[in-house]
Amino acid sequence: MDIAIVGAGTAGTAVGVAWGRAGHRIVAATGRDATLERVAAWLPETPVRAISEAGAIAEVVAIAVPDDALPTVVTEVANVVTPGAWVLHLSGAQGLDVLAPIVGAGGRVLALHPLQTFADVAGALDALRDCAVAVTAVDTAGFGLGERLATDLGGRPFRLPDAARPLYHAAAVFASNDLVAISGAAEALLSIAGVPDALGAMRPLQETTLANVHRLGPHAALTGPIVRGDVGTIDRNLRAVAAAAPHLVAPYVELSRLALSLAGDRLPGAGRTAVEKVLAAWS
Repeated sequence: MDIAIVGAGTAGTAVGVAWGRAGHRIVAATGRDATLERVAAWLPETPVRAISEAGAIAEVVAIAVPDDALPTVVTEVANVVTPGAWVLHLSGAQGLDVLAPIVGAGGRVLALHPLQTFADVAGALDALRDCAVAVTAVDTAGFGLGERLATDLGGRPFRLPDAARPLYHAAAVFASNDLVAISGAAEALLSIAGVPDALGAMRPLQETTLANVHRLGPHAALTGPIVRGDVGTIDRNLRAVAAAAPHLVAPYVELSRLALSLAGDRLPGAGRTAVEKVLAAWS
């Protein structure tokens, strides 16, 4: 199929390369100044065009812009899209409603979201292989095309109801973005504590933890002072964090409450009450 990539950033470029390798023709790419260099490196046979040109020449227009930019870009594409052409977006949080102008212009719509993180193009291409890909559409034809395009990315498509997309994306934020933020906090505290090569030191711990999560499930994989009810350790930790990085006290407390909820029946009665009390003292 002839595909145009509107917004050839990291994600847009990566899916364009993957689709090209699967036999599709990437007929146009759009983007800002950095796009020229990125497209030249990864899609050297693809011309960089304005949206008004790219949206008019493709069987499939893939919009890969930030969520807040979607309404404006969709309107631009709707002004030029060929009736019967497909327009999809790669947003995880947005649904099909943002594509309403496309439907009004005679186009057909779907949404596609790889459940992965894309920090750079090379890494994204590796990450696409065997990743879950959410497909949302309005009819059988849309689901069929979405599943084909997801498979051509190297992914494993699954159907996601339109109404569930914001909740699905919130889950992805917990699984990825928040994990990175927590890792940043851990690195900072380890560095302050004088641990050499903080990232390298915590890597085996994190890798084993994630392996346990996927082997045992989060409830059984939980370890540490919360699930043990070690209130003295929790209080000492919080005193140390308050002295070294006071802005991390509130995240430590709230994440500890989340861990306490996850612990469930593994910490019953008096142990749970004691943990709740010490956390409340730091709120």
